[in-house]
Amino acid sequence: QVRLVESGGGLVQAGGSLRLSCVVSESVYMIESMSWYRQASGNERDLVATTSSGAPGYYADSVEGRFTISIDNGKNTVYLQMNSLKPEDTAVHYCNARLKPWAWSRVSDYWGQGTQVTVSA
Repeated sequence: QVRLVESGGGLVQAGGSLRLSCVVSESVYMIESMSWYRQASGNERDLVATTSSGAPGYYADSVEGRFTISIDNGKNTVYLQMNSLKPEDTAVHYCNARLKPWAWSRVSDYWGQGTQVTVSA
């Protein structure tokens, strides 16, 4: 069973930085894209950033210029470098991968368990 394992969340002061990591637990046939979403308390889960191999990242307006998403294809890992953090970035951050576990399978969405990011004022 393919799993996404996240790490790197925590508590940081406003203006600080954190780097989130998300690794796909086993080798898969193809990864179409990897993304980060976040969900603040009482809100819906929103897209933060997404990327696919060889393509520039897409960012939500609220994080453009502060966050950077990148993929290490050799490690099946996606990173989210978060700089100049603000209190409004506080949320549970989720990793998403659209992938095919095997050549004969269809592309499906997989989700990590979520990692808490808390930014204090």
